Amino acid sequence: MSEVLPGSVLPVPDQVYTGPMVMDAKKMEEKLPPIEMKRPPKKAPNVLLVLLDDVGFGASSAFGGPVPMPTAERLAAGGLRYSRFHTTAICSPTRAAMLSGRNHHQVGMGQITETATPSPGYRSTRPNSCVPLPEILRQSGYNTAQFGKCHEVPVWESGPTGPFDHWPAFSGFEKFYGFIGGETNQWTPALIDGVGFIEPPTDPDYHLMPDLADKTIQYINQQKALTPDKPFFIYFAPGATHAPHHVPKDWIAKHKGKYDQGWDRLREETFDRQKALGVIPADAVLTERSEGIPAWDETDEAMRPILAHQMEVYGAFLEYADHHTGRVVDALEGLGILDDTLVLYIIGDNGASAEGGLNGAFMLSTAANGGAEYETTEFWTENLDKIGGPEAYNHYAVGWAHAMCTPYQWTKQVASHYGGTRNGTILHWPSSIEAKGEVRTQWHHVIDVAPTILDLAGLAQPHTVNGVTQVPMHGVSMAYSFDDAAAAEKHNTQYFEIMGNRGIYHRGWTAQTRHRTPWDVVSAAPDFSDDVWELYDTTVDWTQSNNLAKENPEKLAELQQLFLIEATRYNVIPLDDRAAQRMNPEFAGRPTIVQGDTLRLYEGMTRLNENVAINVKNRSWSVTAEIVVPDDGALEGAIVAQGGRTGGWSFFAEGGRLGFHYNFCGLLRSTALTDAAIGAGKHQVRAEFAYDGGGIGRGGTVTLYIDGAASGTPATVKRTHPMYFSFDEGLDVGIDTGMPAYEGYTTEQGRFTGKLDWAEIELGLDDHSHLIDPEEWLQAAMRHQ
Repeated sequence: MSEVLPGSVLPVPDQVYTGPMVMDAKKMEEKLPPIEMKRPPKKAPNVLLVLLDDVGFGASSAFGGPVPMPTAERLAAGGLRYSRFHTTAICSPTRAAMLSGRNHHQVGMGQITETATPSPGYRSTRPNSCVPLPEILRQSGYNTAQFGKCHEVPVWESGPTGPFDHWPAFSGFEKFYGFIGGETNQWTPALIDGVGFIEPPTDPDYHLMPDLADKTIQYINQQKALTPDKPFFIYFAPGATHAPHHVPKDWIAKHKGKYDQGWDRLREETFDRQKALGVIPADAVLTERSEGIPAWDETDEAMRPILAHQMEVYGAFLEYADHHTGRVVDALEGLGILDDTLVLYIIGDNGASAEGGLNGAFMLSTAANGGAEYETTEFWTENLDKIGGPEAYNHYAVGWAHAMCTPYQWTKQVASHYGGTRNGTILHWPSSIEAKGEVRTQWHHVIDVAPTILDLAGLAQPHTVNGVTQVPMHGVSMAYSFDDAAAAEKHNTQYFEIMGNRGIYHRGWTAQTRHRTPWDVVSAAPDFSDDVWELYDTTVDWTQSNNLAKENPEKLAELQQLFLIEATRYNVIPLDDRAAQRMNPEFAGRPTIVQGDTLRLYEGMTRLNENVAINVKNRSWSVTAEIVVPDDGALEGAIVAQGGRTGGWSFFAEGGRLGFHYNFCGLLRSTALTDAAIGAGKHQVRAEFAYDGGGIGRGGTVTLYIDGAASGTPATVKRTHPMYFSFDEGLDVGIDTGMPAYEGYTTEQGRFTGKLDWAEIELGLDDHSHLIDPEEWLQAAMRHQ
């Protein structure tokens, strides 16, 4: 009989004492059984799971890339490099698949949480029949903690009122410190501790990366001091290197001049190093530059120093992230537990990101809102030294993303090709794995992580959790490969799909079709029936360089049919290639928190992200507040503000006068001020935004009112945000947290110096003639000049 592992039913039913009982405890003839603390099997290891963000296979020095990552190299020297490890090609799906052990559509995460729809595979609400790994480990006696990025919370559940069912703190993690969205400003992050929103320190040198490492080290020290016999599961998931690429200047200086050769030459250099390391075979072929990416020699010569500096900043950010990851590893070593800790270092949740566009982005908000035309060569040159700092929200150009995915085709979002899905992974566990410094070539996927950890902990994959029968995990344990480089691989079939980019792996063969291009957010995607499929035999063509679709149509047809079978089995159908349209809940069909046309606000309400606040975009609206001005008439600070430096608006007081400021992507700004001061005492103040109409992202006119009377000259706003202000900044009342939407505040964080009784946002009675067919929504916004 096979061994029966503990944990097949969770929680383990409490055992009721049924033995003899007496009135007087002193007269008990037998001792009652002692209270036992819950513990997993003795062989269960500590686990440190590290997941970086938006790092391609060809970025890290541990896999031949140009960016020094000494921590990764150190772990690889004492452990194993997995050179055929795969992710889903984008953030939320990879994270949900990794922690659940199931395919991402099975757990409702077919796309990022911000684009959820009612389709079963795209709801972003993990079913209770797929309880994630940390909850299994917690109920089995592990201490569990997560530090860094989550990006698994349905957006309509992301506000301060929850519900919190899908937050880390209610998904098995006893401790959570980090952020729940897809990205955050590294200098002023949108921080969560448990389920509470907190503000980062006001230290001007604060950066999220060392903070995450500090909090992780503190947790490890405390956990081992108090419960040294209890293993931990720590999920360390920095925001690095997702945009914005924020990093201290002294780290940027270390990379000066390292990328002047350009992305084409850099790919060749990386390719040579990868062969020398053995992470690709000697007969591997460097794939051609992906369609639409310019050759370095074809770029504007005046832009090349700018483009090179973009990569210097990115390289510094990645090295910085590895350095602070190394501090966590050092802490384990200092406690004498590193060799007994299973460290799984996954270098990227997908391929490198091409979302910065062909020239990169100084303010990434232009990618969805338009406005990139304002980021001219002259603009870049004038602001070059700001890249990586708090005044920018920067992302590098597509060519660098492609180079960071060497030797493969394509990038993040392109689930069809290995550039989007293959990520270098390191496994380090010296006390239990004899092999050191070796490469493993068995084919694996991120859904294999959870089964591996349960296997090594001696725990079952539970068939019932909290009374709910569980969907079996889809992944396989990687343990068979630890000490046998030649072991036959066990993960034989795997589908891929993101935004219509799709493919299938089966016993060495891959079939795939690229449906849309990550950086082209204007062109309409083709009909799915028009997609052109490719075929590769990766047993002899490691990099998917030789398309065999014409030579072997029978094999292609076989794999296409297999994709449809897998897609049907795991809720991939219906395919959904809508991009920005799905960011609008009205079009997507997901819930919104605010109902009706008004939202009453009170002081102390902060960091309300755009999915839990009223939507003022693409229409007329007003903001009104009842305030009390001090007797001396002095008044400063934000009354209500939304967004931040990447774009937003502020309704504020300045020098006793009333003001309104609109910030379009940090590139165009308009300010209105009243002629006269508001005056001491109680007043009702108001700003009315009259939308021009005629499309989305259009301009408008702002008029200010004090006690019902217009004051000052109305301000003209040339352009507005059609899509979003910020993924991590929010709506604040009486303060402007994070980076300011308006740069003119005289108080810290724009704190309001008067008394604020209430504020209210009200949507106008437009005739909605500005609304456009949802299928043309994004194209209209991006083409607007």
